[in-house]
Amino acid sequence: MNEPMIQLRQVVKKYPGKATTVTALKGIDLQINAGEFVVVLGKSGAGKTTLVNMITGIDRPTSGEIQVAGAAVHALGEDARAAWRGRTVGVVFQFFQLLPTLTVLQNVMLPMDLAGRTSIREQKQRALHLLDQVGIVEHAHKLPSAVSGGQQQRVAIARALANDPPILIGDEPTGSLDTATANEVWGTFEALVAQGKTLLIVTHDKDVVKRAGRAIRLADGEMVSVDEMR
Repeated sequence: MNEPMIQLRQVVKKYPGKATTVTALKGIDLQINAGEFVVVLGKSGAGKTTLVNMITGIDRPTSGEIQVAGAAVHALGEDARAAWRGRTVGVVFQFFQLLPTLTVLQNVMLPMDLAGRTSIREQKQRALHLLDQVGIVEHAHKLPSAVSGGQQQRVAIARALANDPPILIGDEPTGSLDTATANEVWGTFEALVAQGKTLLIVTHDKDVVKRAGRAIRLADGEMVSVDEMR
């Protein structure tokens, strides 16, 4: 049997405060297999972003185990986590986080340059291929400010795919887009799942659920339901 792509076992995350300790995640058990499209739902403060930070290694659990793509993320040191993240997980944020002084093409090339695994020529070729894949290659030499919000988000998706990670994670990736543009971006995500990527999307949009294979709902740091959508 294949190992799950993502597996959390009794993951707890606590944030100490001046007056009291806040428990953001309360013993989360979660398994996601390769090629799944899973959405995480919940109100503000439910623990959605904290969950993403655990899976991507941006933050560490207070207790529990996190296995992602065969790596024990909870046990990795800071440098090892950064290197692992660069080749394993692509993250797409709500507000794009593109560098404004770099062209669309340069933004997509940047993760490959940081990884130092390919030549400039190869980076450019792959970046152009990814921009073509998400339908905006004609804007490659423009600055982010010269393209629409939906197009900027497609650039962010291409950037997240730069090092060909098996996992793509989105934290409210269409939250700042209008409905029509958001639907176009979701179509891009669905195409990536069809190609075998594992997709985990945090959202508050209930309409997105019908696109996913499973929907996980968090409330007050606990996983309160898991619904099979297909």
